[in-house]
This record gives sequence, structure tokens and C-alpha cells, in this order.
Amino acid sequence: MDIEPFGVEMWMNEWETKCDWNLAETCVESLTIEELLQICGKNDDGLSPLLDMKMTYGDIEGSPALRAEIAAFYDNQSVDNVIITHGTIGANMLVHKTLVSRGDRVISVIPTYQQHYSIPASIGAEVAHLKLREENGFLPDLDELRQLATPGTKLIAINNPNNPTGALMDVDMLRQIVDIAREAGAWILCDEVYRGTDQTGDGITTSIADLYEKGISTASTSKAFSLAGLRLGWIVGPKELLTEVAMHRDYDTISVSMVDDYFATMALQNRDKILARSHAITRGNLAMLSDWVDQQDGISWTKPASGTTALLHYDLDMPSRDLCIDLLQKTGVMLLPGSALEMEGYLRIGYANTPSILQEGLKRFSDYLAAH
Repeated sequence: MDIEPFGVEMWMNEWETKCDWNLAETCVESLTIEELLQICGKNDDGLSPLLDMKMTYGDIEGSPALRAEIAAFYDNQSVDNVIITHGTIGANMLVHKTLVSRGDRVISVIPTYQQHYSIPASIGAEVAHLKLREENGFLPDLDELRQLATPGTKLIAINNPNNPTGALMDVDMLRQIVDIAREAGAWILCDEVYRGTDQTGDGITTSIADLYEKGISTASTSKAFSLAGLRLGWIVGPKELLTEVAMHRDYDTISVSMVDDYFATMALQNRDKILARSHAITRGNLAMLSDWVDQQDGISWTKPASGTTALLHYDLDMPSRDLCIDLLQKTGVMLLPGSALEMEGYLRIGYANTPSILQEGLKRFSDYLAAH
């Protein structure tokens, strides 16, 4: 199978361990196991069940307790609508492999996580890009989507909240997308890995799985729950689809770690506390970043409504990759070049890490821009 190089992941692999100030991070400041136990009101005895845990494969589809907690994170789902995966990246791969065949028509928004257009293209699907434009607040043009969603379209892949822009489709827009998909007979895969990070209210975006009989949600404990090290994700969708997913999953995952399942269950049982921590970090940091953009010459943006990242448009006459390498080597600050997202002329910045890291990174970036 031929597939395009994964721009974002190649960049992160190359530079993430070589920076001093990582402003390319997308996860809300990661928790230690000790911090997780404290948030969940447990002492070290919270680890006691692990001592007697026999290291088998465990529940192949995920423990009933974990799947019940995930189902409760949605409005209209049950345990039968949930299957556990190796992160959201594993969830997305399984959905595309299950649904998409050579010659199928797939529509993917862009920019988005590269899986959603490169995987179906590698399978031999006809992939149409729905370009998200800054003049539309990086929200999809629904008239353009209607034109692209010809009868027989197999899958529409969206990302809500969007990575990298932080744009957020509200429930009314999602319902219009459902109407378009239903008319075309298409499935909708919504990558909802940043769900829970909205800048207002309880922070929880309406899920496509709760709006459409052919709606599929993928997500994980990585971003809003600050537990990327668990490598635990899930697919929420119709039971019949998950039966087919499970056949593909038997070939690459079998099951996730029982230890990861245990900690993920603990986190989701205490999701209100963990998300409250995440909101304090992301909302405070976005306010800091917004003030910086307002005062910074040569930088403009569409302010995110959710997620942990933003796209910055810059005025320097320099390719984004060259700019990011030069910035990192001279200041220790790491950003992500827009070229890795097919968005040349932009930089992706993450604002979900420790506030002091963001503050110092922005100061150094300001000094760099002033010198250029």
C-alpha cells in the first residue's frame, strides 16, 4: 500500500525532542499517574487493583465499565455502540479501512488530520477536498459540500473541533451536514478527539453520533483528558458498523492494555474534574495568546472557539518550514509549519501546555519577529 508521508507526525518526530519551548503540543498539559489519582480522590491504594490484575488480553472490545463510561459521554449511546481502539489514530484508521474501498468517493475537509484524506487515497478512493477558508472562519461552505456530495458518496470526513484551526461547528451546522449526507447516502466520520475543550459552557461539543443514524464519532483520552500516554481511543457508532470494525480490528489491535483500560475508566468516571482542569488551562492560555496576537505586528488569525491549537498567518517572506527551523534553532521555540498541513503561509501553535511555557515561548517568538 502506497501512502503519502504524514507531514505533521514527521515534523513532530524530527523536532519534538530538540526544542526548549514546545508550542507545537496539542494535548492539554499531560497528567502524571499521581496527579490522576489525586484528581480522582484516590491515594496510592488506587493502584492496588493493578497488583492482582492478571496480564491477559482482557476484554477484547474494551471492558464493560470503560465502554459504559464512554457511552455516558454521549447523549444517545449505549455500551453496544462503543468499541475501544489504540488511540484516535487507531480509531480513524479502522473506520476508513472498514468503510472505504477502491473507487469509492470520499469527501474530506482540509486542513484536518492527514489520516482523513491520505488513508482513503491510499486505498484507491476518489478523494474530494472541502477547503476550509479563513474568510468563512474556517467553517465548511455547505453549498460547496452539497456540490461535492454526489449520490453514492461513501463517506464525509469532518473534524470537530477542527485541528488545526480551532473552528467549531455548532449543532445547527452539523444537522445541515447530516441532511446533505443523508441525501447522498453517505456516512459521516467526525474526528472528535478535541471534544470537551470548547471555550464556553461545559466545553462539550454535540457529537455527530447523536445526530445521525450513519454518524461515527472517534475520540480518545489524549487531548482533553491529558492522558495521551495511555494510547486509548474509541469509536462510537451503529452496532452493525462496529461488528464490521471488529473484524478489521482483529488483524491489528486484538485488544488494548488492561492497565490503560483501568486508568481510562478512572479518568472518565471523573471526567467533570479532569475537564475542569483542562478548561482552566486552555481558556486561560487562549486569553494570553489572544492578547499576544492583538499586540503583535505581522501576525493575524481567526481566534479558535475550541480545541488546543490555532493557525497564525504571518507576513514574513519565508516558507513556513524554513521559518520554523530557524525559529527553533535560534530561540528553542517549536511551532508547526503550515506546509505540514497543506496551509503554507501559516503556523500552527498549541496553547494547552503549562502557562509559563506558553508565556516564555511567545516572548521569544516576539523577539524573533522583531529581528526579522
